Amino acid sequence: MGYVLHITNKNYSSWSLRPWVLMRALGIAFDEVLHRFTPGAADDFRKLSPSGKVPWLADGDTVVWDTLAIAEYLAERHPAVWPADAGARAWARSAAAEMHSGFTALRGQHGMNVGVRVAVAQRSPALVTDIARIEHLWNEGLARFGGPFLAGAAFSAVDAFYAPVAYRFRTYGIAPQGAAATYLATLLAHPAMREWESAALAEDFRDPPHEDELAQIGRVTADLRVPAR
Repeated sequence: MGYVLHITNKNYSSWSLRPWVLMRALGIAFDEVLHRFTPGAADDFRKLSPSGKVPWLADGDTVVWDTLAIAEYLAERHPAVWPADAGARAWARSAAAEMHSGFTALRGQHGMNVGVRVAVAQRSPALVTDIARIEHLWNEGLARFGGPFLAGAAFSAVDAFYAPVAYRFRTYGIAPQGAAATYLATLLAHPAMREWESAALAEDFRDPPHEDELAQIGRVTADLRVPAR
């Protein structure tokens, strides 16, 4: 038996994207099971995932939940998950952990919605602070380790953790400065990211809470998804 990664809708689920894009980018084979957002989804998820949330990774009888735990579980078996250099690895783990536990304003006010473009009327001070910190982190990693990825020449878990931010920045018209701008383009152009995006745009399901968020944030200027059913 191999890995089975349980995720939910690709247009919305930033948490699902992290392990999915990591495994795809590193060529780690897995089967994908997609569970659509439904009002009772958490109850269904709880039958398999202890937290009742996606994603979770099944490896035979072993179930690993939470994206950081999944990354570390994979790292025990696949060395490329984190950079080989100790300094780069320490920085990458720290930056990934900061993303995992922080940036609450960005999460709350700019939810991931891959297929739309939004003109934002105003951003809160907390959101502006989050954006500035991410831009600083990106520029710092690229300067220290030479790019084109955050901790060096190869895509690693820290890039997977910031992959949802790339979609958020594009959706809400955020343009980072310096090398971070090039990094944003690099992430969006990565084959694994393009594959995820293609599937997200093909989803005809709409989750009302996610869609309602958009009206509170700004004005939708483009919707590239297939029509909803």
